[in-house]
Amino acid sequence: MKLRHVYGIDMGTGSVKIYDRNNNSIIKEYNMIALRGKDNVFAVGNDAYDIFEKTPENMELITPMSGGRIQNVLMMEAVLHLLLRKTGRFAGYSPLLYFSVPLDMTELERRAYVSIAQKGRFKRSRVLFVEKPFADAFALGLPVEDVEGTMLVNLGAQNTEISILCKGQIIINRTIDIGGDRLNAAVVSGVRKKNSLTISQRCAHRLKITLADLAKDPVEGCKVAGIDTESGLPRDGIISSYTVSSCVREVVSEIALEIRRLLERIPPQIQAVLQKEGIWISGGCTRIPGMDRCLEGMLDYPVHLSEHFEFTTIQGLKEIIDHKELREYAFAPQRRKYGML
Repeated sequence: MKLRHVYGIDMGTGSVKIYDRNNNSIIKEYNMIALRGKDNVFAVGNDAYDIFEKTPENMELITPMSGGRIQNVLMMEAVLHLLLRKTGRFAGYSPLLYFSVPLDMTELERRAYVSIAQKGRFKRSRVLFVEKPFADAFALGLPVEDVEGTMLVNLGAQNTEISILCKGQIIINRTIDIGGDRLNAAVVSGVRKKNSLTISQRCAHRLKITLADLAKDPVEGCKVAGIDTESGLPRDGIISSYTVSSCVREVVSEIALEIRRLLERIPPQIQAVLQKEGIWISGGCTRIPGMDRCLEGMLDYPVHLSEHFEFTTIQGLKEIIDHKELREYAFAPQRRKYGML
């Protein structure tokens, strides 16, 4: 079994993470592919992101996933296998691929995952699925079978998935269309209104990570390049931390509102457990300073941040792959053992 190549794969809207058990390594690359013409692959992953928002006319930049779902099977297949090649050129005779998948995955989506996986040197691979909330829970070290109630909130690129686990079952699961991209868009809009400057999504993402602080009102600023909204000419501008933090806080308040609505639907005994144990938050946006304190104030519940940030789900797959007793939570595409009640 040790000679068998085993991989954990988290195909997110913003990025793809791959765990290679044989190398004990995790790679993360942007989930993008750049095409020159219609069929020629020019760049994949981080290389494709390097030309994001400056794509030449003869080139098309595609994001194969949308809202955590596969939107373009052929392009997702190309991205996945080109990134798998970066882990090593030899995949073994019958590699094993663990995919993190949405809880409410359709039959069509199941077939899409298998079709994407079993290509080329992975034609003889075996595919197993792990529902994302369980992967997150194992990454956080939660006793899934014993826990009397815990809420997991995964802040993704385009959506946020909220799940409540109780005694090894997911009793409530909901996905809302708010994620890191909305935070970026809010920063773009706020800078345009406050500074009369149009900046790129990439610039907004950098400002979100470097300037936003939801626990206090910092006075730092950053010089950025953009387009003047009045003259249409390029110019520099100083963007304050206050501007960026205010934009981010508005979107976070929308997420908090959706979480509160879900909390109102759960039984009182589970609410009491959550008041004691708290809510777990994961995803790349949790790197923003003060995210936990901000949500605590909005929700009036204790909030804990995953130490793995955007790597939480792939770390959960790693736990399942590395520990035999957890593999019962992985299932073949033909069946589904665990799920929402």
